[in-house]
Amino acid sequence: MFKLIRNWLDRRIIHGSTISAEQWEEAMSALPLLKGMMLDDRKKLCELAILFLHRKVFEGAQGFVVTQPMALIIALQACLPILNLGLHVYNGWYSVIVYPSGFAPKRVVTDEYGVEHHVQSNLSGESWQKGPVVLSWDDSEYAGVIDGHNLVIHEFAHKLDMQNGTANGFPPLHKGMDRSVWVSAFSEGFKDFQKKCDRGKHIGIDCYAASSPAEFFAVLSEVFFERPDVIQYYYPAVYDQLSHYYRQATLTRLSQV
Repeated sequence: MFKLIRNWLDRRIIHGSTISAEQWEEAMSALPLLKGMMLDDRKKLCELAILFLHRKVFEGAQGFVVTQPMALIIALQACLPILNLGLHVYNGWYSVIVYPSGFAPKRVVTDEYGVEHHVQSNLSGESWQKGPVVLSWDDSEYAGVIDGHNLVIHEFAHKLDMQNGTANGFPPLHKGMDRSVWVSAFSEGFKDFQKKCDRGKHIGIDCYAASSPAEFFAVLSEVFFERPDVIQYYYPAVYDQLSHYYRQATLTRLSQV
């Protein structure tokens, strides 16, 4: 009964959307990574974006004003990874905070000896467990260019990873996916990628992915949606697992662009 009511409410929200065809076209045109999508998938993505905008609160930081076109560009990118997963995987948190550009939060870090250090790091985005997703607009506006880098997908991949606890590169797998196959593909891929980065071999994947399994999953998710050919070439087993997890064949879709 609850599911039927939820579906009914969702349809009302979608049908009541005031986003015009021109606004949709403008947002889609700003995101080349969406080219090649079938009409049914585009429709599904737009509906997910409407629901995402309804359920999440967009807040501008440092006096920044987040306009509807800005929020729409972010929402479309955030919903692309969950196109065939459903919006419920983003449950448990409510806000997207947008800075005009990079930000540098101050934090207190305790080292192994119990000594506290005040640190300040320059960031373009971050995701908090059960908290907000924080994005830089400068790095989100053109994130949809097909270059293998996408801040929005990166941070929302962390959110997917955090569904079962802290981000560790091991999100909840779907029924029918083999845990041991996932672990083998990602563990071997991660170790090989670390070696490549240590040797200074650049393969079109940001070496930030070598910093931890969580970042490997997030960065490889960016590449999966923009340059899946790179993953397929170097780490076909990882591509296969990402394809099963996201339930999308991005290699086929983007080969038509």
